[in-house]
Amino acid sequence: MFDAHNHLQRFNHPDEVIATMREVGVAGCVVNGTSEEDWHEVARLAEEHPGFVLPAFGLHPWFVSKRSSGWLDALQTYLDRFPDASVGECGLDRWIDEPGIDEQLECFLPQIRLARENGRALTVHALKAWGPLMEAFEREDPPSVGFLMHSFGGSLEVMERLWDLGARFSFSGYFLHPRKAKLMDVFRQIPTDRLLIETDAPDMPLPEEFVLYPTNDKQNHPANLISIASALSDRLGQAEDDLCTACSKNAQSLFARPETEKSRNQAPAS
Repeated sequence: MFDAHNHLQRFNHPDEVIATMREVGVAGCVVNGTSEEDWHEVARLAEEHPGFVLPAFGLHPWFVSKRSSGWLDALQTYLDRFPDASVGECGLDRWIDEPGIDEQLECFLPQIRLARENGRALTVHALKAWGPLMEAFEREDPPSVGFLMHSFGGSLEVMERLWDLGARFSFSGYFLHPRKAKLMDVFRQIPTDRLLIETDAPDMPLPEEFVLYPTNDKQNHPANLISIASALSDRLGQAEDDLCTACSKNAQSLFARPETEKSRNQAPAS
């Protein structure tokens, strides 16, 4: 199994969390930075867990007002340092009032361009902002390698429009809450070769009945990926092993860069 989106850098003891993930059969994950303040910790995890942690560096829309004047140059520096890194988490969010959508676009558009020009995948956060998102992709073409709509909560129409642009779509355990049941109608229409599974840990907690790995502080443990995969396979009517294999293959195809994968897998752990 492969966790397509999490934030391991936010755990107090991420190395212990990774050990548990390995024990339950998680083979790797994309760890997403969200601001200049946490990129260094994402980098540390990638260096200490080569082949397991694929780093992603991005400026999340919630934090664009805290950016420095050199944030974009710093982001490019991390991409140069980590040839297998992707760009994310970034995007647009109208669930929040501030920063406004115009300021968010000022930061999202150059990140689309950076991903495209560097040949990297892009992980997109979009919440109540489907119109501005489509406008953004009209102004900046998405990367040809593809992009991930993380924890996708859009309609079937939105899914089809993003599909045409090369999107992949990840399912998070938060969607197992009964109030999110209608989203399953959309995920049933997503072809398996565009589907990924994520935890968004430590965020997006699962309903209690699906939590196999609780934490003392009620955070979402990424080892719960196995529960998410099982529940999703049941709802899609697919064999769990087949679904996990397909989703892991999709994640590796999107995020792993062939010219660096072998060298990072062979690198000694710190």
